[in-house]
Amino acid sequence: MTELDELDRKILTELQRHADTPLDALGQVVGLSRNACWRRIKAMEAAGVIRARVALLDAAKVGLPLTVFMQIRAAAHDADWLAKFARATRAMPQIQGVYRMTGDLDYLICARVADMADYDRLYQTLIARVPMGDVSASFVMEEIKHSTKLPLFEG
Repeated sequence: MTELDELDRKILTELQRHADTPLDALGQVVGLSRNACWRRIKAMEAAGVIRARVALLDAAKVGLPLTVFMQIRAAAHDADWLAKFARATRAMPQIQGVYRMTGDLDYLICARVADMADYDRLYQTLIARVPMGDVSASFVMEEIKHSTKLPLFEG
């Protein structure tokens, strides 16, 4: 784990809000000079704390209004199946997250699709690439909260 001081956490909190904040404005918010902010940001990028700076899109406005969570039971529990599953899911841009789980199911997939027909294409592609023990899906009716921000301060 990388040690972050309070200034690093302030910088990261601001960058999570607006990654394109100019260094002068960022320095004013956190109480550092522009160059000091830049050095800290570069150090956090080098350490892998900052993995990327991205634009967050409105999924519905780009034609992907439907979120689906797919619950997967593996057809096998060996390294070859896992490698094949990982390759297949990483190659499918509709899939936003894949998580190996504890409990009754093996994997949870979060994907964004245009509609039910688009989901069916995703499903058909996935099962053609990797044998599955069982696949079930739940569709989001209302997104109450979704955030990419990590809680860096208590409260």
